[in-house]
Amino acid sequence: MFEQVKLGYATNGLEPQIDQLTIETHYGKHHALYTKNLNDAAEKAGVADKDIEDLLASLDSVSDEALRKALRNNGGGFYNHNLYFSTLSAEKNTEPVGDLKVKIDEKFGDYATLKEKLTALALGQFGSGWAWLSANKAGDLMVSASPNQDNPISEGTGYIPILAIDVWEHAYYLNYKNLRADYVAKLFEIIDWKLVEANYQRVKA
Repeated sequence: MFEQVKLGYATNGLEPQIDQLTIETHYGKHHALYTKNLNDAAEKAGVADKDIEDLLASLDSVSDEALRKALRNNGGGFYNHNLYFSTLSAEKNTEPVGDLKVKIDEKFGDYATLKEKLTALALGQFGSGWAWLSANKAGDLMVSASPNQDNPISEGTGYIPILAIDVWEHAYYLNYKNLRADYVAKLFEIIDWKLVEANYQRVKA
């Protein structure tokens, strides 16, 4: 059974950047429903024992079109939100560290440039979707954006996301209304780069 990541903070622990009602609604309702629907679809498709990354990378092996679509949408929703919620904290670890910092400087020049690129991708995503920082086994980095609940895994890029920026309106609308740019700017204040570094090391392992 697929399970929601446990929050590393109270539902009001990310205020003022993300308000308590948004966390309760986003995590407690939207993410919970993706998780339930994923488990239902995975059981019907006989893939409930798969690792979520393996499942998203092998959706073409599911012959039933309706189940394949349900797994793509709900599996993506489950995976994407697990990553999103697990890299946020109020610990103020707001600068890249370790091997990831070295690679960011090498690939993008500096963190400020990476931040600009991720922000542009997040703001440029038409409608619902995500912006990503991803890595591959060799430790290379990639920034990208995906619509709906797709991600670099389901898109077959060979990269694994290590940081997710959710730009579905339910991620920010209760507090920021239509001001997506304000939400994205504030989100960078609660991204915990120590946790993103841990994701980077896991992908390379």
